[in-house]
Amino acid sequence: MSSTAIVFVVLIACVTGVVCHYITENAKKERKAGSQTTGLDETLAQLDAIEERVRVLERIVTENKFDLKQEIDRL
Repeated sequence: MSSTAIVFVVLIACVTGVVCHYITENAKKERKAGSQTTGLDETLAQLDAIEERVRVLERIVTENKFDLKQEIDRL
């Protein structure tokens, strides 16, 4: 191979690396921008579910008929 052909092969490899990096970074930015709102919605939904669970647990614990010792003894 001549030195010119080697230079072209190296140049093509470098350009390909830069283009791949550019495409990858753009894809990451797009996913991040799209997933921020989706992630926020999912987080809010999980928070609502946790709040409901806490309400149920508070209701169970504060009931007059609830006797923790009896429940533990039954186990």
